[in-house]
Amino acid sequence: MTERADRKAIKLLQGYIWYPAEADVDLGDYLPSHLEPDIHLLWDAMPRAPFAFFDDGTLTSSQQFYQFTVLAMTPEGDDPARLLPWLAETLQAALETTPQGVGWQLMEDLREIG
Repeated sequence: MTERADRKAIKLLQGYIWYPAEADVDLGDYLPSHLEPDIHLLWDAMPRAPFAFFDDGTLTSSQQFYQFTVLAMTPEGDDPARLLPWLAETLQAALETTPQGVGWQLMEDLREIG
């Protein structure tokens, strides 16, 4: 993705998605990689989870973890926070279609990239 002079890359959300390691889940079957206007969803497999266990004691080593990032190319002077309510609703609907056992933790992270 090339940054255009009149636009800036802004990280909107950051977090994790996970599911049992033995599950055959393709996140691309449930999550779009692109939303309008110029929003990009990225998920990258992690070699290990960022923490050792869940609150219920389940070891995270039994899960496949992905770093999840949502970024937008926004016009200079535009407030990217205005996208968050719609984006949260849209992502929640998509994540709820994933198979049982898929979990996620997403947080607002409004930072310029680069």
